[in-house]
Amino acid sequence: MTMRLLTATAVFLLFVPALSAQADPDHHVAGGGVLPAGWRVRTEPNRQTGQPASLDNVKFGSMGDGLHTTVGPAAIYWRDRDTIADSGQTYTYFLVRPIDGMYSIRRRASYTTRPTAVVEWTASDAVTKADSGGRAMNELSIQVQGGKAKFMVNGKEVYTGDAANLDVNGVVGYRVNHNLDVHLGPLGIHKL
Repeated sequence: MTMRLLTATAVFLLFVPALSAQADPDHHVAGGGVLPAGWRVRTEPNRQTGQPASLDNVKFGSMGDGLHTTVGPAAIYWRDRDTIADSGQTYTYFLVRPIDGMYSIRRRASYTTRPTAVVEWTASDAVTKADSGGRAMNELSIQVQGGKAKFMVNGKEVYTGDAANLDVNGVVGYRVNHNLDVHLGPLGIHKL
């Protein structure tokens, strides 16, 4: 029986209320387009054009023992070395929204399709809410064992589902939604 534990800590520093895409366009980010060695970034397709947004509005670099990103467009970040097994263009991602203490799990069937919800935005006391300065720190982890994937926020289980339906093999990385300024703690993949 193999068990894997994936962990990542994120400190969210800026929050923008969820609005429609037209009312909440991607912000301009100064100093973007440069990536730390070994990292790759793919921006989400622009809703109006269907084309990937420019990396010029993605500022991504090392900070302390982690990484820091300031983004206009939503983006995914990965290193080829953080691979569990072969992967296609499908992925599952786990999100927290500290502004209101919610989490969501979403799955994308291909790069060109819109994500679908595995779990819609759901309130959980496991999610640390933002303080008056807009800051919150949350550790997200996914534990895979016995055909199940357990999603945890700050060590507390919020959802368990069948691993076969949740894209638990492949490249592991971060996904950061648009118009955020986020510190990303070290990404860990551990066999337990």
